[in-house]
Amino acid sequence: MRGQGAAASSVLRHLGPTLGFPDGAEVITGFGHYASVLKVADEVALAISTDGVGSKTLIASALDRYDTIGFDCVAMNVNDVLCVGASPIAMVDYLGVNTLEPRRAEAVLRGLAAAASEAGIAIPGGEIAQLPEVIGPGEAAFDLVGTCVGVVHPDRLVLGADVQPGDAIIGIASSGIHSNGLTLARRVLLSDEGDGLGAHVDALGRSVGEELLEPTVIYAGAVRSLQGLPVRGFAHITSDGLANLCRLEAPVGYNIETLPSPPPIFSLIQEAGAVEDAEMFRVFNMGVGFVVIVEPREVADALGRLGHAGYKAARMGAVSDAAGRVVIEPVGLVGSLNRSESAFSSI
Repeated sequence: MRGQGAAASSVLRHLGPTLGFPDGAEVITGFGHYASVLKVADEVALAISTDGVGSKTLIASALDRYDTIGFDCVAMNVNDVLCVGASPIAMVDYLGVNTLEPRRAEAVLRGLAAAASEAGIAIPGGEIAQLPEVIGPGEAAFDLVGTCVGVVHPDRLVLGADVQPGDAIIGIASSGIHSNGLTLARRVLLSDEGDGLGAHVDALGRSVGEELLEPTVIYAGAVRSLQGLPVRGFAHITSDGLANLCRLEAPVGYNIETLPSPPPIFSLIQEAGAVEDAEMFRVFNMGVGFVVIVEPREVADALGRLGHAGYKAARMGAVSDAAGRVVIEPVGLVGSLNRSESAFSSI
């Protein structure tokens, strides 16, 4: 995204020096990982990550439906903590509103609780702030953000440093758009010529609004099912798509040989807006919500475990020695990630 590179430089310049400040803790990850990790004892490290649900709140407000947005908030944060090999244990949330409306707050909290139960985490606190001069326009405007913490042994971090050429790439299916790319989706699907969020689409089997509010998948159960396997890397596929694989530490590349059939929402967006493949794969997960990297000999076991846990997964390709390149063969694209900015172009 435009400006991300400059923002990343500012983060390094201003916040980098703070990594040496903690008293009694040691920051053992740099910037750019899905979660930051601090060693707090010889056998305990704390992983921490924060994220929100973006402009998905606008869909919820337009439909006056708030029971799924809390699920998204938990999922976005828990999934990031999983990516460093940590076990998520708790999350706190921030709900900022234009106008405090008890029915909406009740629905958001109900969604947070349901997601926490699935993820196996506690939500021991949070904040509700009424800020009419900040959040708007309109009384229904709100923002929802969470911060999740997890624990991991300092010697058992999974940062992708051990990923090697020849390792297998396993993709786990998404439930749809998740919580990224809603700005592009709204611009394309909710144009003046369309029928709005209430329009029923046969290919979706429901309305556009209901599809866009489909909750983000929580992958905690998937990762738990792989305990005991020597997993070499995890990637949460959000904005920047499969270029997120380049956030793993090893100087390698990734060849995607096969892709799952994406949920129909993606073809609907692409056709309605004449969106090029490169932009689709830069903005959306395109049907792959989470990636696991394992040795080739572990693929069958990993797929069996994931299937038994209720996740749809498949081997998508292999790690290459083309450092920093994600080649998506089925659509003829190559992607990269540079200073937090992704780019996709034709091979």
